[in-house]
Amino acid sequence: MQLGMIGLGRMGGNMASRIREAGHTIVGYDRAPDSGRDVDSLEELVAALEAPRTIWVMLPAGVPTDSTVSALGELLSAGDLVIDGGNTKYTDDAPHQAELAGHGIHFLEAGVSGGVWGPQNGYALMIGGDAEDFNRALPIFEALKPEGQAGLVLAGPVGAGHFAKMVHNGIEYGMMQALGEGYATMTHSELIKDPTAVIDSWTSGTVIKSWLLDLLALALKKDPNLTSMPPVANESGEARWMVEVALELGVPVPATTAALFARQTSRGGSDDALKVVSALRGQFGGHITAK
Repeated sequence: MQLGMIGLGRMGGNMASRIREAGHTIVGYDRAPDSGRDVDSLEELVAALEAPRTIWVMLPAGVPTDSTVSALGELLSAGDLVIDGGNTKYTDDAPHQAELAGHGIHFLEAGVSGGVWGPQNGYALMIGGDAEDFNRALPIFEALKPEGQAGLVLAGPVGAGHFAKMVHNGIEYGMMQALGEGYATMTHSELIKDPTAVIDSWTSGTVIKSWLLDLLALALKKDPNLTSMPPVANESGEARWMVEVALELGVPVPATTAALFARQTSRGGSDDALKVVSALRGQFGGHITAK
């Protein structure tokens, strides 16, 4: 197939390389001149592709994706297909679909997982849209997914792919937080002499064996005390969206919520609140908090 790729950053650039290696033709565009782009504008990208065109948008959620989808609506022709593979909020997908449909342009959205290991191991893809459009883009999906039968799913209509990715990332938050808490507990115990060795031992034969555990073991081997890692973890939005929708659906998600708040706390948002707590403990109980 021939594919236009908009966004050649850490994810988009690696995905474009993997698709090329599978034998497909990629025409890449990015705003950055040093991105390795093939064309210098959206107009040139559209002109370089044969109709009916397929274009993958791999940009940050919000304005960058919104504005690009709108621009493509004016540049593309009826019968062309746009795939949004960024971390767009699932509620934005239906408006994007409707906007493009007004021009006769088809739309799919894809939740993508794989990170920097994607080029080597493949990307897990959660697709939302019509089966006909899914089958049309299937060669691209097959090029991106891991080898084997797993790693690709048509999750449902437009919105389902990004919804599935949102839930995926919420689960990821909880798993990472649990691993972090387990490691921290061991480092504070006098009984555990080598937490890194314990973590490494868990990567084989245990019920918590996972890719995340493997990555933690790898990080600890490179930096046994994680001294180079700042105690701050930003959140990219998906877990927050999951907690919000879970509340609307009446689904309790305490693990995801706790992991989300732990990240918020690490960013310093709770500093003033904790100062108030310390001040009040001093006022009513004479408790002195050591600095």
